[in-house]
Amino acid sequence: MSAVTGMRALVTGASSGIGAATADVLAAKGATVLRTSRTITGPSSFACDLVDGVEPLVSWAGDVDLLVCNAGLGYAGPFAAMPAAKITELVGLNLVSQLELVRAVLPGMIARDRGHVVLVSSIAGAMGVADEAVYSATKAALKAFADALRLESRPIGVTVVHPGVIDTPFFERRGAPYTRRRPRPIPPVAVAEALVAAVEHNRAEIFVPSWLRFPARLNGAFPAMVRTLQRRFG
Repeated sequence: MSAVTGMRALVTGASSGIGAATADVLAAKGATVLRTSRTITGPSSFACDLVDGVEPLVSWAGDVDLLVCNAGLGYAGPFAAMPAAKITELVGLNLVSQLELVRAVLPGMIARDRGHVVLVSSIAGAMGVADEAVYSATKAALKAFADALRLESRPIGVTVVHPGVIDTPFFERRGAPYTRRRPRPIPPVAVAEALVAAVEHNRAEIFVPSWLRFPARLNGAFPAMVRTLQRRFG
């Protein structure tokens, strides 16, 4: 039996991509899955915009054992030309709403002495990406938040997930398609399966695909060298 069997799980951004795949994997393993996004429909689903506030969602969901904060938005383009409204939109959805949602469900988890929080960051949160400055900043903030939350909320599990290039509508929605030959996009179910395995084994941090751990760690140890490589190879 999986460790997530019988869990009541709330997954944000669950209408497509990583969120939809994660919800499906959790359901297949015997979890009761509650899905939310701006446009989602169907049973056990709640459509809402997290930027407008998390209270209606939390009231609908009730007590949850597993929270997967996956909702997010990208933007591609030079920071100097980025509209101010887009900065507010990205920070509001990718960061502020995630913190508010965790804050809303965490007291119940602590009171019940069980629970797990998953924050979906990005490789861009481990090493900045050109033309994605604000997106990188919001995802890096999630990583720092996860590290701090883990220290103060035991025995509640906290996992941060760093996906790389995933075959989802994300790139079209950010305003620029993915055009590089390498690395090739991987299917969202690969992230979903790794995410659920991380919950089952209470892992603090995962990279998907796993080889991304190397450049992220290299960036931490030798940032000047990595910046040089990024400028040369993109």
